[in-house]
Amino acid sequence: MTHLDAQTLPLIFAALMGLSILAYVILDGYDLGVGMLMARAERAERDRMVASIGPFWDANETWLVLGIGLLLVAFPTAHGMVLSALYLPVALMLLGLTLRGVAFEFRVKAQEQYRRWWDVAFIAGSTLASLTQGYMLGLYIMGFKEGWAAQAFALVAALGLAAAYLLVGATWLVAKTDGELQKRAVAWSRKALALTAVGMLIVSAATPLVSARIFERWFAFPNIIGLMPIPLTTAALFAALWVFLRRMPRADHSLDFAPFLGAVTLFALGFLGLAYSFYPYVVPERLTIWQAASAPESLLIILVGAVVVLPMIVAYTAFSYWVFRGKANELRYD
Repeated sequence: MTHLDAQTLPLIFAALMGLSILAYVILDGYDLGVGMLMARAERAERDRMVASIGPFWDANETWLVLGIGLLLVAFPTAHGMVLSALYLPVALMLLGLTLRGVAFEFRVKAQEQYRRWWDVAFIAGSTLASLTQGYMLGLYIMGFKEGWAAQAFALVAALGLAAAYLLVGATWLVAKTDGELQKRAVAWSRKALALTAVGMLIVSAATPLVSARIFERWFAFPNIIGLMPIPLTTAALFAALWVFLRRMPRADHSLDFAPFLGAVTLFALGFLGLAYSFYPYVVPERLTIWQAASAPESLLIILVGAVVVLPMIVAYTAFSYWVFRGKANELRYD
């Protein structure tokens, strides 16, 4: 690793941080979506929904810790600027994550008369965490500007990300359940798909208008030709998912995971578009990756740790999903 220089190391850590955030919004996104969808489910269905995320939800949040940790140690200046601007929504997000974590453990062990209140707490925590994450995304896209326009866009982004979480959560239930619950999950997926399309369209339209630099990156010739596959692929995938979901569920369950993989691909395409828009800035229009980076000597030491830890996280995640593959079983704690 000694040949890595001050130009390359910040790029490596920016890529690692980006991949960690993408992994988080996909993996924790679906269990946040399942948590919100519990508001539409019956008591027995809620147990099955919790069972579908039970082996994974806690480990999914590891990616959030990793992403924020990389921001802190690799880009400390940016960490201070971002957290200062987002102090309140971050605090509310942590409150939501804590609430749903406590509710997850207590809802099954509580007496019957109190169980529904823990369900409410789980739903509330999932909703609060989802909305605050979307709100933070909106403020980030707006470059942490003040004023009613920035706040209004942040609120729209909050609803858009929550809709995307509902989509990935509903498609997860399509993959992990069967029977009546799966049929309801298909219906939820179709509704969430339409809302996600609206949200992504608004964010995609607003992002180039935030700065002339971003507008130029997307619409200057020949960039517009080379980038055309991204919106075209996204639109085609939305259409394909809509058609596919209208033919679900299938009796043989052979393609139950297909909608979830489609939703994951939509997340990846959206993330790719945002990453391209804001590169090389880690704080929009204020601080580039290299300006915010720690000293190369520090980054090199941190990279050694990341090379050791990251494969362990990936291996554990892959192993847990392999062990608990297939349809979710009855929720039991004995």
